[in-house]
Amino acid sequence: MRNLLNNIWFIIKLPFLIIRWVVRTLKNWFSHIAENVEYLLTEEDEDVPIEETLVKTIQNPTGVLVHIDALRKHIFRALIFIAITTSFSFIYTAKIVDFLAKPVGGLSKLVAIDVTEPIGVFMRVALLSGFTLALPYVIFELWLFVAPGLRKSARFRSLATIPVATFLFFIGMAFAYFVLLPVGIPWLTQVMGIRTEVRPSSYVQFVTSVLFWIGITFEFPLIIYFLALVGIVKGKALASQWRIAIIVIAVLAAAITPTVDPVNMSLVMLPMMVLYFISVGLAYLAEGSRRKQAEQKHN
Repeated sequence: MRNLLNNIWFIIKLPFLIIRWVVRTLKNWFSHIAENVEYLLTEEDEDVPIEETLVKTIQNPTGVLVHIDALRKHIFRALIFIAITTSFSFIYTAKIVDFLAKPVGGLSKLVAIDVTEPIGVFMRVALLSGFTLALPYVIFELWLFVAPGLRKSARFRSLATIPVATFLFFIGMAFAYFVLLPVGIPWLTQVMGIRTEVRPSSYVQFVTSVLFWIGITFEFPLIIYFLALVGIVKGKALASQWRIAIIVIAVLAAAITPTVDPVNMSLVMLPMMVLYFISVGLAYLAEGSRRKQAEQKHN
């Protein structure tokens, strides 16, 4: 009888134990992050040139394991946060699916032929929504990983770019939804006059892929800025290789664009080309800042 009562009591208090564990874990999690941020924004580490860092890495490859382990922890925390935001997105996923279906004429134009299609569509949209909501934190975890290799002033500037990166991702998604899809989807569904029954699974997979990759593409200037900030790329080299860049952009546009016609490819290529030349300018700015810091250090 006592064992039965103990089991019943354990079942009753189990949800509270789980909640207490989650609260403690989150408290420790954010306390650890706060300590890291405080250290990174207050302590000044020695500025080691990227070339010297690569030489040390080649001479002592086991040192990379420490950074790989740190990267693993950052990725794990980012994935946990994405899982949380994805769970939260379940509340609004149905409305988001309805919003995504507007370029094809609404949900009434989508015809499911498999029993599992609706749930598959639901989960895919929820995952994209969760990733979008978690993007600032994902970028923040990336910053925590790379910040120890930057000078203190560069850490401040790079931390301030997190909202900019989020804004650029949203701008890219908005460009895909309001400019690219309204042109591409009617062409795809009406080409050769063939009647098209649009399946929810294929349509949502297509739309979410376009939104995601266009959004990622709009992050390119910030990526180049970071690479130039640590000395990996040079603005002069990017500017001199603009012809090759245009060819690469054309290939990427052909892979991302929803149709194969030159009009839609041009709609993707033009903003990507503008982003590339913006990236060149940001690379020059990063190099100038890096040179100024080096001069101040020698003086």
